Amino acid sequence: MEDKAAQASTTAGPVPVTPVPEPSATSADSPTSPGSPSRRRRGRRPAGADTRAQILASARKLFAERGYDAVSLRAIARDADVDPALVHHYFEGKPAVFTASMLTAQVNPARRLAVILQAPHEEVGATVVRLFLDLWDDPEARSGVRTLLQLGMSPEESLRPVREFLVAEVLGKLPASGPDGVLDPRRAQLMASQLMGLGLTRYMLRLPALAAASTEDLVAWVGPTLQRYYEQPLGQLS
Repeated sequence: MEDKAAQASTTAGPVPVTPVPEPSATSADSPTSPGSPSRRRRGRRPAGADTRAQILASARKLFAERGYDAVSLRAIARDADVDPALVHHYFEGKPAVFTASMLTAQVNPARRLAVILQAPHEEVGATVVRLFLDLWDDPEARSGVRTLLQLGMSPEESLRPVREFLVAEVLGKLPASGPDGVLDPRRAQLMASQLMGLGLTRYMLRLPALAAASTEDLVAWVGPTLQRYYEQPLGQLS
C-alpha cells in the first residue's frame, strides 16, 4: 500500500509553485508614481494677497531689462508664475501694468488721454494744459508727475521704457490733425516740450510769476501755444 502511494506521488510530478508578483511600477512607493514628488508638477501661483505685488515686481524687472515694447502680458505672467488671466484680472492692459509698476497709479496717462480724445479739435491745446496742471495740483498724483518729468529729462538707458511708453501710449495716440489721420511725431514732441518746461518752471524751479498764476491763467497763456503746435502747418511754426 505504501509502495503504491509513493509511486503515485512520483508519477504526479512536482507541485507547481505560484510566483510572487513583482511590485508594480506605479505603486505608491515608486518614484515614478503619479503622486510621487518626482512626478508632481509645480502649479502656478494662485490668486492671493501677494499675487498683484508679484506681478508688479515681474513687470518692473522685465520693463527695465527689455523696454516697454518688447514685454507682453504673457511674459509678465510667466515670470510671475501666474496664469495670464490673473494679470487681466488685476490690470486693464499693458499700459496699466506699466503705470502701476514703473510710475504711480494716480498718474494713469491713458485715462487722461481719453479726456483729450473727447475734446473738440479747437480745444485740444487748452485741454492738455488743464489736465497737466490738474495732475500737478493733485497731492496724490504730484509725486508721480514729478517722477515722470524727471525720468523724461534723463538720458540714461535705464529710462528707455518710460520714453517708449510715452511715445506708444500717450504722444502717439493724440488725435491727429492731418488728413491721413496720423499725428506728426514732431507735433507731439513740441507739445511735450512745452508741458515739461511748464512743469519744471512752475512746480520745481517755482519761478514767481508762474508759481503764483492760476490754472485758468496758465491755460489761457500756454493753451494757444500747444494748439498752434497741434494744428498749424509745420512750415509756419517759428
